[in-house]
Amino acid sequence: MTDQKTVVSVGDEKLEHINDTAGTNIDPVAEKALLRKCDLRVLPPLFVLFLLAFLDRTNIGNAKIQGLTEDLHMHAQDYNIALFVFFIPYILFEVPSNIILKKLAPSTWLSAIMVLWGISTIGMGLVNNFEGLVAMRVILGFFEAGLFPGCMYLISMYYKRYELQWRFTLFFAASIVAGGFGGLLAFAIAKMEGIAGYGGWRWIFIIEGLMTVVIGVISKFWITDWPETASFLNEQERALLIARLSADSGDAVMNRMDKHAARRIFRDPKIYIGTLMYFGIVNTGYAGSFFIPTIVKELGYTSSAAQVRSIPIFVVATVTALGAAWITDRMKHRFTFCIFGLCVSSVGYILLLNQDNLSAGVKYFALFLVVPGGYITQPITLVWLANLMSGHYKRSVSSAIQVGFGNIGGIVASNVFLTREAPKYPTGYGVSLGMLWICGASCTAMFFLVKRENKKREAGHRDHRLEGPHADNLGDDHPHFRLTT
Repeated sequence: MTDQKTVVSVGDEKLEHINDTAGTNIDPVAEKALLRKCDLRVLPPLFVLFLLAFLDRTNIGNAKIQGLTEDLHMHAQDYNIALFVFFIPYILFEVPSNIILKKLAPSTWLSAIMVLWGISTIGMGLVNNFEGLVAMRVILGFFEAGLFPGCMYLISMYYKRYELQWRFTLFFAASIVAGGFGGLLAFAIAKMEGIAGYGGWRWIFIIEGLMTVVIGVISKFWITDWPETASFLNEQERALLIARLSADSGDAVMNRMDKHAARRIFRDPKIYIGTLMYFGIVNTGYAGSFFIPTIVKELGYTSSAAQVRSIPIFVVATVTALGAAWITDRMKHRFTFCIFGLCVSSVGYILLLNQDNLSAGVKYFALFLVVPGGYITQPITLVWLANLMSGHYKRSVSSAIQVGFGNIGGIVASNVFLTREAPKYPTGYGVSLGMLWICGASCTAMFFLVKRENKKREAGHRDHRLEGPHADNLGDDHPHFRLTT
């Protein structure tokens, strides 16, 4: 077969290169059918997994207002400690989990950890003291650690860079829906109060944990594996998928993990700036899930009414996050949308910090700014960093570092809403506002770093990288790769 000269788009630049396969003459009808097939097979199982993961991680907020703290004789900061301990194993095991995922079929690894964290969720409904609750939360964090970065990594391997934000936010919306659905589900399950002698809060953990275990078993046969081995695609579809992804990254591949590649990964400032971006915004996501039911109840509502009134907040957040994702993919731009979400959320926090003369309705409205604003920005920070990475190994490690160490923001969220400061929570709102602008400063730093680097590449100042012995394994350091702003 003769060589063909093809032109492929990488960011805003066009590169010419020689490709010895005819697969680069992509039929747009076949490509559209392939994308539709991937959308229907890759995203739905991961959405369900993440929905259940987030329910199991945050349903403690719903259980709290149904009697958890009273029955387990929890005092002072015990609730904050129960939230905090989840994040220690969750942070430590994100990177190791993604390395294991690279070695195993995603369907095997993700389904296995799902069953195990479901068992720990059931355990939270059976404990009789605070120490038992803490132990179950640690186990939950250990097994949940691999899910989110693993799903993020798997999705990024199926789509081109400017197709990714919309698809990823559809997946990420599971965590937002969980906030509203969790309230509705908790409202219904709490009606089981007294059955088998168990309080309503115990049934919240038991029923949701059982759901996770059952779906975890089914998911072994539902989750897709890597594109190269995806059983739902035929040979022609697999070849088309790999060809279009190769065209998107051009020569910017990293398919060997050697010492040189490891140095490129761990010395890349984009990974650490991206982690700071996520650290600053994830606090608002967790604070909303952990404390929204309590905050709404303290506006003067009963526990049941608070569960129900938390739902519209997360419905609005879902719509705004999906809308922002759709627009940012089409504009091929991330920075401005991150800053917009931060500004919206900041207005909400400022209202809550100055709530002395505000009515309950205005304070409730402020939550419609805090949560949706945060969820506009949070998924974009994740996809932005993924867009800046190229190569199997670099995407795997960078997503795990960003999600793992970025989740230190969850530790902050667990410890700044102090019971003794209820219902005004000045520390919680003040720290959360400050962390938003840690994210804002990091996004700004990333934007100018990327602009500067693209200019250097356009001027040919990075072409020397093509002369070394590792020129075929540069990843996004390849001088022809253009970084996303």
